Amino acid sequence: MGDQDLKAFFQSSFGAPPAHVVRAPGRLELLGNHTDYNAGLVMSLAVDKYVYIAATPRQDAIVELASTSFPGRDCFYIDHIARNPAAPWANYIKGVLLELKKSGVHFTGFNAAVHGTIPFGAGLSSSAALEMATTLIIRELFPFSLRENSLDAPPKRENGKLPPLTPAEKLRLARIGQAAESEFVGVKCGLLDQISSLFGKQGQVIQTDFLHLTVQHDPMPPGVAIVVADSAVKHDLAAGDYNEVRAQCENAARKLGVQFLRSVTPAQLEENKSKLAPREYQCAFHIVGENQRVIFGERALREGEVYQFGQYLFQSHASSRDYFKNSTPKLDALVEIAQKLKGCYGARLTGGGFGGATINLVQQDALEQFKRRLAEEYYARTKIRTEPWMARIVDGAQ
Repeated sequence: MGDQDLKAFFQSSFGAPPAHVVRAPGRLELLGNHTDYNAGLVMSLAVDKYVYIAATPRQDAIVELASTSFPGRDCFYIDHIARNPAAPWANYIKGVLLELKKSGVHFTGFNAAVHGTIPFGAGLSSSAALEMATTLIIRELFPFSLRENSLDAPPKRENGKLPPLTPAEKLRLARIGQAAESEFVGVKCGLLDQISSLFGKQGQVIQTDFLHLTVQHDPMPPGVAIVVADSAVKHDLAAGDYNEVRAQCENAARKLGVQFLRSVTPAQLEENKSKLAPREYQCAFHIVGENQRVIFGERALREGEVYQFGQYLFQSHASSRDYFKNSTPKLDALVEIAQKLKGCYGARLTGGGFGGATINLVQQDALEQFKRRLAEEYYARTKIRTEPWMARIVDGAQ
């Protein structure tokens, strides 16, 4: 189902065609695990799995939401936005609406239908894609322009289209999504997922520096395929694992006398190891090492050293497994199998961890055999079926 099918679903749900349709891609974290909220460095990709939202404004103050993935609807007044246990998926939309209201954005009621092709719980951040699609559909329905601390004059349409978002506007919308997830959903996430969904560029790796909040792009070398393998262990970051490791990182930074672990070198960490509790040290060791791997990895990709880059992916996964402890036996199995297969440059868990998927860099000419063997050997080891798929690197939300 794409946007045409979603329009048909909207028509059947609400009795009229939608006024606007937007889409936001999911993301894959290529290298840089949990470094975003530590003001670190991350390499990521926007990929061809999407959240679509179709919507039409209403004349009253009611929002009515329908989804192709969940039965029933959620209906509420814009002045009484609250959680509905029967529709937890709507919390991401509601959180964004609340944050937009805090920023001074005015909107009335609307009807909206949501469709997603991002696998739930696989670590491709369907939540951030839903948040970013929500900001864009509100901008289409009720045009607004956010400044740093205020609203600007609303943008005007030319030939029926709003002007593209500036990089500064994208960052502000990313913060809206982050705040929604932190305040309303309860996951104190970083900005990686939202930035990746907005700043994607076809065929390009997104390089984000979260200390300076700068984004640049570098091309993915030719002949390299990105393969995603779902462990079929769903993760729910709201369950607390994510918040726990974030707290460990923040505690470690405070005891080391810095605002963020980004400021700590490997030598400084070892010199001050005695100041940290064992779990704090483990988390800090992973984050400090991961920032180093991203620096070296960026250089390797720019120089076309794909084999060397792949080694950093394997090292990253080992650090997640042994120190950060956000891997699982099933994710470890996928990486161990991939490492022995012909044509695999590198593999690691992607995203928050505690379940989800692995990302694999594979020689293009070995792609089909790699996918088949990975699925076969994973089933032989775990009796769980997975269908690895090739991700295409796409443009950001629009």
